[in-house]
Amino acid sequence: MTPEEYTEAVLKMVEAIPPGRVMTYGAIADALADESGRNSARRVGTIMARHGGGVPWHRVVGAGGRLPPGHENEARRRLIAEGVPFRGDHVATSAIN
Repeated sequence: MTPEEYTEAVLKMVEAIPPGRVMTYGAIADALADESGRNSARRVGTIMARHGGGVPWHRVVGAGGRLPPGHENEARRRLIAEGVPFRGDHVATSAIN
């Protein structure tokens, strides 16, 4: 899989996350690892930072439910509107796929 194909696969997976649910950067990397030969949560984060504006970026969180850095307030607002439960400042683990 080329880097461009990997980027498209990440974005397609993010588009498939249903409202009210979230995935971690690591879970996305894990799900694409066999097909892509890559397994880097950091790379998924970089793709989201550069290309994620057209997909439901707010549904991708860090390990333990941390909201996207620099976009915490907007992500929290959108996720609450979708009914995602929170535990303090983090998404509740029950909402993480």
